[in-house]
Amino acid sequence: MPGIKAIVFDWGDTLMKDFSEYEGPMADWEHVEIIDGVRKSLHLISQSYICCVASNAGASNSALMGIALKRVDIQQYFQYLFTSRELGFSKPSLEFFNKIVQTLGFTPQECIMVGNDYDKDIIPAKKIGMQTILFSQVSKDENFNYANYVTNSMGNLHEIILEIEKRNNIYTI
Repeated sequence: MPGIKAIVFDWGDTLMKDFSEYEGPMADWEHVEIIDGVRKSLHLISQSYICCVASNAGASNSALMGIALKRVDIQQYFQYLFTSRELGFSKPSLEFFNKIVQTLGFTPQECIMVGNDYDKDIIPAKKIGMQTILFSQVSKDENFNYANYVTNSMGNLHEIILEIEKRNNIYTI
């Protein structure tokens, strides 16, 4: 199995908190906030992998997404920002994920999707062949068959990715 080349992150409630009281682009919100552990993980992960954001981001395009990421000082970790507006497809469409993988020039197996929405982020990514990490505050005992890993902390992503790499290498000759 090929090694992991890219980590694709959902945006709202995976990288940055999605406050329901605000409307319009997150770049314009009065208050923006990063999810705990994200900065530490991105610092480590971005040294070895291409990092991307992929979001339905209704009110934002990739430029506005970049401004919001810059407000919490994490924009520098991402080489690609994908939104449904530019891709022409929305999650959970398989085309949304296929278009990202095609743009990156990798196989789905070389990419990991990290997201907080099991139905929109994890299931379709897994269906096209991506590795998946579900960020969830819900009990790990729930049935998340399509997730390779379930974590309640964004701070341990680097270790999880290394574990996925190790598992993949077990099968190489």
